[in-house]
Amino acid sequence: MSNGYKPFGDYDPIPLPHRFDYADDEALARVQELRTYMDKRHSCRFFADKPVPRAIIENALLTAGTAPSGANHQPWHFAVIGQGSPLRTKIREGAEAEEREFYTGRASEEWLNALAPLGTDTEKPFLETAPWLIVVFAQRYGVTETGEKYKNYYVPESVGIATGMLITALHWAGLSTLTHTPSPMKFLNELCGRPDWEKPEMILVVGHPSDDATIPKKSTMKKSLKQLASFL
Repeated sequence: MSNGYKPFGDYDPIPLPHRFDYADDEALARVQELRTYMDKRHSCRFFADKPVPRAIIENALLTAGTAPSGANHQPWHFAVIGQGSPLRTKIREGAEAEEREFYTGRASEEWLNALAPLGTDTEKPFLETAPWLIVVFAQRYGVTETGEKYKNYYVPESVGIATGMLITALHWAGLSTLTHTPSPMKFLNELCGRPDWEKPEMILVVGHPSDDATIPKKSTMKKSLKQLASFL
């Protein structure tokens, strides 16, 4: 463990450090403003090679690190690959090899039909073009400073929440993202130097959209409130 983080310890309560008590009208206005901004988030497959300062990525990652997690074990690791790294070509080659297997035999016809309106294929040039790739790893176990393993809890849920917060933070900074999930992704452990008890969940592609970027029309179709929620 680093930076003094300890997975265990005695219960030591402190007063709630931050409180917010907005009037109902202000609270509604704030959440409507956020909703309006998040409506403008789109998954992007066409990136410019325009650089993005590392400090922006670092602060987005720190935002993701505030996510709730099972037993506060924070079972995630983000491997970040910037422009110019030789890993970029290797990651693209590995991802495209898996995608070729997927599209030519691994995926069911039903799955391929579901993907067709999105216009995806085996070519992934954005893995080399975008200024940043963030490989999200889920940690099945943690390791103490003395090398002892301990179990993590609610790992998929915790990592999913943290990744959602990361995407939101990057969108707040005006950047586009793409969640790319070649399957299987075990090749990423070796390329990123991560242990085998970490499971790669996705490659998050980050940067500015290219001038000619497009999105599939289907991606703008979202469920209504009635479809996505029930008030009981």
